[in-house]
Amino acid sequence: MKHKILLILIVIIQFSCAQDDKTITVPEEITYTLETVVSDINIPWGMAFLPDGKLLVTEKSGKLYLVENGNKTEISHNLTVYDRGQGGLMDVKLHPDYKNNGWIYFSYASDEGDGSGGNTAIARAKLNGNALTGTEMLYKAEPNTTKGQHFGSRMEFDDNGYLYFSIGERGERDMNPQDITRDGGKIYRLYDDGRIPEDNPFMDSTNAKKAIYSYGHRNPQGMLKHCQTGDIWVHEHGPQGGDEINVIKKGANYGWPVISYGENYNGTSFTDITEKEGMEQPLYYWVPSIAPSGMAFVTSDVYPGWKGSLMVGSLKFGYLERMVIEGNAVTKREKLVEGEGRMRNVKQGPDGYLYLGIEGSGIVKIVPEKK
Repeated sequence: MKHKILLILIVIIQFSCAQDDKTITVPEEITYTLETVVSDINIPWGMAFLPDGKLLVTEKSGKLYLVENGNKTEISHNLTVYDRGQGGLMDVKLHPDYKNNGWIYFSYASDEGDGSGGNTAIARAKLNGNALTGTEMLYKAEPNTTKGQHFGSRMEFDDNGYLYFSIGERGERDMNPQDITRDGGKIYRLYDDGRIPEDNPFMDSTNAKKAIYSYGHRNPQGMLKHCQTGDIWVHEHGPQGGDEINVIKKGANYGWPVISYGENYNGTSFTDITEKEGMEQPLYYWVPSIAPSGMAFVTSDVYPGWKGSLMVGSLKFGYLERMVIEGNAVTKREKLVEGEGRMRNVKQGPDGYLYLGIEGSGIVKIVPEKK
């Protein structure tokens, strides 16, 4: 049965105090409904729509579901999921040529390899009935650790078919993100079969992790291909303040933890600078932090006035944020779907509607009221 909820647009009138204030206009109240697509998925981390309209959903605990007509079927798999803290079975992404090759990509925390604990892994497999087959691990971060934070784990393909993915700095702030010989705090780039591209930026650097594409990241949990430019965008968690949106550039250093707009969780400072030569500035940053997870561009005409908007889920405050972007500047923010739970993911489906993964609930669809 579809569960419908009244949804009213509410403008966020507080912008980061460190960025230029924007003129905010309050829109008229607009009524939407939330329709339940599938329920009883505790932490729906990743979503991917199959060509036939069915939906793959990952659950952090390690379960994979195939959803059709409100019913979910558990898909068996042999991914070695390490369910600890923020880690587990995370993102899922179809190959751009899925119709012809059938490859599905997964990011997950894995305990394979030396040492206790786990670290982020990337694998691909094919769906055969109610099971994954032909599983191939493409990348496994080292070393394993029992720390439970900052696995990263979003994935995206660019227009040239390269696979990008994020791995957070795994709670090793002062060790991993600025060191290209270590995994963690990085965006990586591979061929679709796991080979490392010959023109990756650190191929000739001694002892570097050759799959690294950019570094100096904290914990990116949003990644997409820009709907017009084809650039890879990520957003990542800051500490207390300083969540960021970054446009990924080859070989670039995004500064964590040398520069930051945030502070320690106890209110003390770990750096006194927000800019440094040779380190990238974010396209946007949030103060206070919203704990962003998942993001999508609206490219359909389903929602009046929303086409071109960037949608970002908030874990901390439990809402969906709509961001109006002109060029490389955020000119407006709106708060949507408040009070339903922690927003883990947002995707635009092939039907043009927005689908939300909400912790403690499942997957819902935003449906505008017909007038």
